[in-house]
Amino acid sequence: MQTGTPNSPASDPKQKFQAAVALLEARQYAQAQAAAASALLTWPNDPNFLRVLGVALCKQHQFQEAERHLVHVTRLVPNYAPAYENLAEAQMLQGKLPEAVKSLQTALKHNPQSHAASMKLGELLNLTGKGAEADEVFQNAIAADPEREKLVQAMDFVQEGKIKDAEAVYKGILRTNPNHVDTLRLMGVLSMKKENHSDGEAYFRRAVELAPDFWTAWINLGVSLNEQQKFGKAEQAYLQALKLKPGNVHTLEKLGSNCMNDGRMEDAVGWLKKSLEEDPQHFPSLLVMGHALKTIGEQEEAIDAYRKCAESKPDFGEVYWSLANLKTYKFDDAELDEMKSQLETVANDPTQEDSEISFLFALGKAYEDRKDYPQAFHYYAEGNTKKRLNVTYDPIEFEAHIDRLIDVYSADFFASHQGQGCQEKGPILIVGLPRSGSTLQEQILASHSQVEGTAELHYLLRIATDTGVNRTDGIKYPECMHELKDYQLRGLGEEYLESTLPHRTGLPYFTDKLPNNFTGIGFLHTVLPNAKVIDARRHPLDSCLGGFKQLFAKGQVFTYDMYDLAHYYSQYIRMMDHWDAVLPGKVLTVNYEEVVANLEGQARKTAAHCGLEWEDQMLRFYETERAVKTASSEQVRQPIYSGSVHLWRRYEEQLQELIEFLEPVLMRLPKEDRPISLQSD
Repeated sequence: MQTGTPNSPASDPKQKFQAAVALLEARQYAQAQAAAASALLTWPNDPNFLRVLGVALCKQHQFQEAERHLVHVTRLVPNYAPAYENLAEAQMLQGKLPEAVKSLQTALKHNPQSHAASMKLGELLNLTGKGAEADEVFQNAIAADPEREKLVQAMDFVQEGKIKDAEAVYKGILRTNPNHVDTLRLMGVLSMKKENHSDGEAYFRRAVELAPDFWTAWINLGVSLNEQQKFGKAEQAYLQALKLKPGNVHTLEKLGSNCMNDGRMEDAVGWLKKSLEEDPQHFPSLLVMGHALKTIGEQEEAIDAYRKCAESKPDFGEVYWSLANLKTYKFDDAELDEMKSQLETVANDPTQEDSEISFLFALGKAYEDRKDYPQAFHYYAEGNTKKRLNVTYDPIEFEAHIDRLIDVYSADFFASHQGQGCQEKGPILIVGLPRSGSTLQEQILASHSQVEGTAELHYLLRIATDTGVNRTDGIKYPECMHELKDYQLRGLGEEYLESTLPHRTGLPYFTDKLPNNFTGIGFLHTVLPNAKVIDARRHPLDSCLGGFKQLFAKGQVFTYDMYDLAHYYSQYIRMMDHWDAVLPGKVLTVNYEEVVANLEGQARKTAAHCGLEWEDQMLRFYETERAVKTASSEQVRQPIYSGSVHLWRRYEEQLQELIEFLEPVLMRLPKEDRPISLQSD
């Protein structure tokens, strides 16, 4: 029964509509649906109530029913632009991308100034492979934004590498309009460029809080969390993005990549299969599928995925480098010719620089396999030169950091902290330089029944550098270590152990194989004095050459220039010499060449250093089934071979610059292990 007189508030459609909208804004979607449905009993064809009902249903994931009501609205009022925008969202969430594009185009026809509609249309056009149309729409969207001139200026600054100038513009916009979601997202992207992932996370979180349907920001949030190894939270962000765009291949690929990084290979493959069911030619999913299969030792299947990726996108250099990075794969003549052809194409396209660099490194590996070392080095050198322009590394700053560590972590410092920290003895750090045998050491140890092989964990140095972050007196790490009390040191040790738990299954010992952790040995000993350290070391020229030939996915920015490599290696030796002096016996140095020559002797020495009882399985490390993510993943699944010893001799003529830089280190070696130019008495 209808209550109230015709003139009473209860029968006023305007008041009822405002009440329903208020419920929507308060995210009380079921109540908004009920209010709109009740009003439609009295005003059955009112487009306003129908639109509220459609939006409320959409927010409750009743997409098909929402679409039905919103289509009815557009028929009643064909020029009602907001209804077309809502209709597009309902269609998009059902995977009806062409229909959603058409609805957004109609919305913009009736309201060309809608920034939100333009941005969504641009995203959808991108997703449907219409990149040129998407770019035009994005430009129109920027033109419709009141802050358009500032945003364009800031994006130009980013393109020119003027990051501080871009940041100043974005911050200026946010001072006057703190809820400008596009600027919040762009500030997050800028933070990520600076590798400040926690700030990026904060900006993205604010953006999705203000605009819960901002799919791009949810993806960005997932990426920022993934970079911080917060894999569970990253997965939640990607799942939210998937709710907004069910079946979206990009989101499914991100979920697969995130699971792979988290070590959940079965889940990773599952997500990637779903992505490839949606689009069998989706080359990013094929690439990550190859990575996942390689990691679990399914080499043939990985190669098949990589080849399909190359077929899908022939100018995608990264997939050819991925094949080369298997280390055991050899390109045939047809593949070599294809890489050369594609290199010529991408070299003339500034937007394809990453592919160009990948092709150069892959060609280096191809010619190395053909024993054409001068030509191989030519391609490696060209790839490194181009890559060096895209990374930031300051040798002087790194040396100053080593100076500070040596100054703080003195023998007196350790004497004054003896007996402090967390007494847990489970961690086994494996440090050194990349391509120096650390993965082999990890695999040997992980073959022991009491040792968990984890991954290259990034927690130790992060916890160390965070110890002085919130201080107001400007004292940072490592100097702040002087003032920490025993309970604080114990807490830091426990924090590190807790951070590693997602990577472990409960075995008493576990490896942490991040080569760069060699700078954190002093911190480790202070907070976890019973932890063990293995220094995986290799001939200096083999170590540096291995890094020079490797195109790293991220990090290791010192490897793309001969001087940088030599300087970094020298500082590494200087740092390790210091640890040996102030913490005698803490670190066991294991030389790769000695492991190759006497596997059992070195493996027994390693087990004893770590407090492990000997197990013969450590000699059959290649039989151990576990995920291995590094460039050596296929090599450590094979028995020891001597083919990687003294590889530098093949390139001795090309390495003269490196030899000159490293002379002080090389002169410490036995005469027979030095280059010819340094063998004279």
